[in-house]
Amino acid sequence: MLEKARIAVLVSGGGTNLQALIDSQKSGVIKSGEISLVISNNSKAYALERAKNAGIRTETVIKKELGSQEAFEQRICELLDEAKTDIIVLAGFMSILSESFTRRFDKRIINVHPSLIPSFCGQGFYGLMVHEAALEKGVKVTGATVHFVNEIPDGGEIIMQKAVEVLEGDTPEVLQKRVMEQAEWKILPEACEKVCKKIIDEKGKVNSMDIYSINNIKELIKDNSYVGRGIVIGKSKSGKKAVTAYFIMGRSANSRNRVFVERDNALFTEPFDASKVEDPSLIIYAAVRRLENKLIVTNGDQTDTIYDGIKAGKSFSESLTVREFEPDRPNFTPRISGIINLSDGDFSYEMSILKSADAEGSACNRYTFSYPSIAGLGHFIHTYVCDGNPIPTFQGEPERVEIPDDIDEFTAQLWEGLNEDNKISLYVDYIDLETGKEDTRLINKNK
Repeated sequence: MLEKARIAVLVSGGGTNLQALIDSQKSGVIKSGEISLVISNNSKAYALERAKNAGIRTETVIKKELGSQEAFEQRICELLDEAKTDIIVLAGFMSILSESFTRRFDKRIINVHPSLIPSFCGQGFYGLMVHEAALEKGVKVTGATVHFVNEIPDGGEIIMQKAVEVLEGDTPEVLQKRVMEQAEWKILPEACEKVCKKIIDEKGKVNSMDIYSINNIKELIKDNSYVGRGIVIGKSKSGKKAVTAYFIMGRSANSRNRVFVERDNALFTEPFDASKVEDPSLIIYAAVRRLENKLIVTNGDQTDTIYDGIKAGKSFSESLTVREFEPDRPNFTPRISGIINLSDGDFSYEMSILKSADAEGSACNRYTFSYPSIAGLGHFIHTYVCDGNPIPTFQGEPERVEIPDDIDEFTAQLWEGLNEDNKISLYVDYIDLETGKEDTRLINKNK
């Protein structure tokens, strides 16, 4: 049986919502999760006593003592990681969390707000002020909302809502109590269970060997606004073609000012408008080179490093020992690379990612993945998880994707899946394993 999702609750005050969660855990409303940690930014919060009475570990993190928001959040992250937290519940936590924090725990932080969002919410709406505003407006119905937390106060996706009637003669205090009793204390545990169950179900898929599933690449990337630069290598469904794809995306004017150009049996990134180039060092390079029975593809000038290393008798990974991630603080964009090794009508391939070991760029982590070619299967590695500031780096092993026989079908899947605003260029190469003949497709958004 899978263990329960581990819940951390962040509190600041009396802890009535925390108590509702503790009671719901005991009654079985929350059955897919278990509260394993309570963190407060107030050492005198009564919520800490509620947690201790329930036998739950408590920790206090005071921003004033740590000196900065960054240090404050870093300490909270350390405690969450130590507790192997799956879901974070904000239960009267009176501190705004930064965008970098909320992005790190995307769709894993939930909050309860005492109104029917989008009414009476956002910056400045908390505690009694929400109910005062509702009464001043004269609404007949209010309520509570549980939502995912993002960088916008009360702006995340709504999980659950419950309405509460406003009665004649209500004061803010009376209305606050009714909303808590009739809505907050009911939907917060129910939403918590809903999110915990989803986490457990996803873990169950992995444990049931779903790690061998293969994704349609369009479906994999279509809802992700920024996967950065990406490499796909694999074998076509019929087993007759070695397939490589490389694409670039961009957010800034400098990074969007690019096109792919084929010349001298290689693929280059070049400026679309040379007069607008701000920094050529990280955007202009040979992305694809061929050397005897090998095809090399990377997201930077390490293509030449690998090319020169192999000519000198070094292996793929040995050639990259002199390189590391890009110096574009604070993102420290990973260097991703791939190589196809053709031999006797078949091939194997390797992929690499060089990425920063920490937020300071003090060291480089190096990962190399080696694959045999399997019909219909490819591996996809990209620089970023999603958009952000700083942008979160790709994690884990390259993702498994389907490789169809038709080059135009695969090209369309990729190009149509990439975010319309941020995609720039795409290159796809199909090599016939019997004849060695190459068929390529090149798309530039800038024309």
